[in-house]
Formats: sequence, C-alpha cells, structure tokens
Amino acid sequence: MSDLGSLENPLRVAIVGSGPAGFYGAEHLLKRDDVSVEVDMFDRLPTPFGLVRAGVAPDHPKIKSVIRVYEKTAARGGFRFFGNVEIGRDLTVAELEQRYNAVVYAYGTATDRRLGIPGEDLPGSHAATEFVNWYNAHPDFADHRFDLSARRAVVIGNGNVAADVARMLALPRAELDVTDTADHAIEALAESAIAEIVILGRRGPAQAAFTNPEVRELGELTDADIIIDPAELELDPASREYIDSEDCDPTHRRNVEIFTDFSERQPEDKPKRVVMRFCCSPVEIRGEGKVESIVIGHNELYRDDSGQIRARDTGEREEIECGLVLRSIGYRGIGLEGIPFDPRRGLIPNEAGRVNDPERGEQVPGHYAVGWIKRGPSGVIGTNKKDAQETVATIFADLESGAIGKREPVEPPIEVVLAARGGDHITYLDWQAIDRAEVSAGEPQGRPRIKFCRIDEMVDAARSADAVAS
Repeated sequence: MSDLGSLENPLRVAIVGSGPAGFYGAEHLLKRDDVSVEVDMFDRLPTPFGLVRAGVAPDHPKIKSVIRVYEKTAARGGFRFFGNVEIGRDLTVAELEQRYNAVVYAYGTATDRRLGIPGEDLPGSHAATEFVNWYNAHPDFADHRFDLSARRAVVIGNGNVAADVARMLALPRAELDVTDTADHAIEALAESAIAEIVILGRRGPAQAAFTNPEVRELGELTDADIIIDPAELELDPASREYIDSEDCDPTHRRNVEIFTDFSERQPEDKPKRVVMRFCCSPVEIRGEGKVESIVIGHNELYRDDSGQIRARDTGEREEIECGLVLRSIGYRGIGLEGIPFDPRRGLIPNEAGRVNDPERGEQVPGHYAVGWIKRGPSGVIGTNKKDAQETVATIFADLESGAIGKREPVEPPIEVVLAARGGDHITYLDWQAIDRAEVSAGEPQGRPRIKFCRIDEMVDAARSADAVAS
C-alpha cells in the first residue's frame, strides 16, 4: 500500500458533527496541498451548520453569514456530507474506525446544566436551550409548548444565550415576522402575555459573561425598557479593584459602563420591561402543579485563596412571582459508546485534540475532538476556527509520526451500509434542495426562509428535488 496521505491512499477522516467546529476542522484538513485528504461529515439532523442554524437568534442574520465560508468547504473535492445519520443509532464508532484513518468528534454539548434546586422540574421551568431550539425550528423541539400566559418570566444566567432568550421574549411581532423564527414560535410569542423579563446573575456586573453587543441590544429594544437599579451596580472592593486594574478584560469594563448607562435611563413606558439583577442565585422554584414563583438568595462576592472572585450566599431571601423560568447556566456534552467520556465535565478527555483514555492513561489512536465537546461551551463561533486548527495540526503531526495507522479498505463502504439499513441519509446536494425550498417559501413573505420543523418534511423536500432532477 502506498504512503498514507498520497493520492493513491488518501487520509480518510470522519467528522461527527457539522457545526462550526466540524466545518473549520474540514477546512483545515482539506486545504493542505501536500497531503491528500478525504472528509466524510456526519450529522444526526438532515441540516448542517449546527448552532449557526439552530442556536443563533433569528434576529441576528448577519452572524449566519459565516455559512458562506462553510459552503466553500463543502464544495471542495474530497468532502461528503451524510445528514440524518446518528452515530450510535445508524452507525457505530467501531464501523467508523474500520473505514477511516481518523475520527474527529465535533458534535458539541447538546444538554444543559441543571440548577439542582427544589421545583426545577415543575411545568414552566425549562432549559434555555429548549426555548432556543423551539424558536429556531429544531426538529426535536417542534412539539414543545411554553406557557407564555404569565406576566413575568425569569431568565437565569448572565451569558449571551440568556440575553438572546430575553430579547426574543421582548420582540414585537413586526420584528419577528421578518426573521426565520419558526412559525409556531412566532404565533406563540406574538400572543405572549409576558410583560417583564427578569435576568438574574449569580455574581456582579463586573463578572457578567455577555459580549458587549449583546448587552447593548438589550437597551435598544423597541418594545421594552431596560431597568437596572443603581444599587445593583455598587461594586464590591474586589470587583472595583479588578475593573480598575490593567488585568481587566475590556469586555467586562465596557459591560459595566453599559450597565451604568442603563441604570441612569428614565423608563419610556414601553409595553415591556427587561430587568437586570445581580448577585442573585435561585434557591427554589415554587408552584402548585406549575411555576408560580422563584425564591432567590442574595449573594456577596469575595476573593478565594486562588484570587478568583466568587459568590456566596448571605442567607437573605426574596420571592419573585413568575410563570416561566428559563435556566441558561451552561451546556454539557454527552458520551458516545466506544469512546472515553468525562461525565463530571461533560467532555471527551483529550490533549490538544487527541482523545485520551484516563483509565489506561494513554491516547486512543486515531480519535480526536474539536469544539465544545473538546474544550467546553466557551467562546464565539470564530473561536472554533483556532480550536480546529490545533486539532488538525495534531492529526497531521500524528500522520507524520506514524501514530495514525494505515487501514486496508473495508467493504462495503459507508454509503452502502447506510442504504442497506434503510435510512434516509441526506447528501450535501439533498441539503441544498432543502435550503432552496425553505428560501423559496420565505420569499413571498419577505423572510430569509421558512424552516422545515420536522425531519420527514426535510427528507420529502430532498426527495422531491431528486425526482424533478431525474
């Protein structure tokens, strides 16, 4: 057999997950001129692009323009897409190992972290990720229902997802109608009775994890006043020292300035209010058969022995009436049978992308991780480009050192295996047909697209296009 990575014997890589990390990984793998690489990308949904499609807020269409970069990668020779294929259901990790020199896990962190408090499972208490997926037409959440009949909603968290869901709850119908928000969500949000959205942060304004643009947008809502009690912005000594220091992240310093501006504004009597609270932690969610209120504990901030600013409970309690609670306190990954997994961190254990087996204390040859399942849910979309670059550099280093083993071709090939199992796997051409159908449906209404919400609708759109083409 010729050298691995040659034209006669290309390096064959499977990427599990088609979000930003997966596509950046494919881009870095395929652009090497001196190594021949073939990439097969798998996703359990028929649609690619991961959180760019199902996580970015619909009123942020410019962020989705990054898809054009991924489309260029998909157009490269050596790239194939297998949508509607779930590893563990349609294919096993072992079957990937048999047919690929390297397997890269890029499937992200799909589950949410829990609060661990009484009442968390009451109807009306949800993960913010469920809400995001619901309004973004994710097929897993098309039939979800959110009770929006109460006057007040509480959003727990101080990151961009918390800002997104708060903003979506405050947008008027006229602004929703020009987005690709799922039709079922537009109808529900337009009829919502929610007039106040309270955002709770465990620590203070100096530690809030929002990016500056997300914070500013909360103050630019056409139908909602932004409310912050000036007392909420009184910084503790440790936070003041941090904000005034050269070590302060400019984003944190600017956030405090924006919050201060918000606190000095006079309400304009808009139909809704977004109220920001700091140094508050949920203690209990109460209600008879559904969410009726949330009890919060007031925190104080202190420096621990390592110098980190942390929150601790003062014992003071406050009860806030509400009918909807959305927790946005972080994501967790889930394991795949056949590869190591760290259940405490919710990640695949790795070093520079190389998957490690903690029990044996060694690398699992040919297995790699990238993106959130590698490092945890941090950063923005672009952060995954550098992350992917590191993992791909590791793959090529292992190729050069001989750590990636040569494999004799295994029959039948993946596409034949999938066809024999009766699955409706989706090619990239199929996805383009789905894409065209969605865009065409949106054009008469002046919308970027009307998304299909169900997998069978997506498959039907792809097959209809196939029938016309033939």
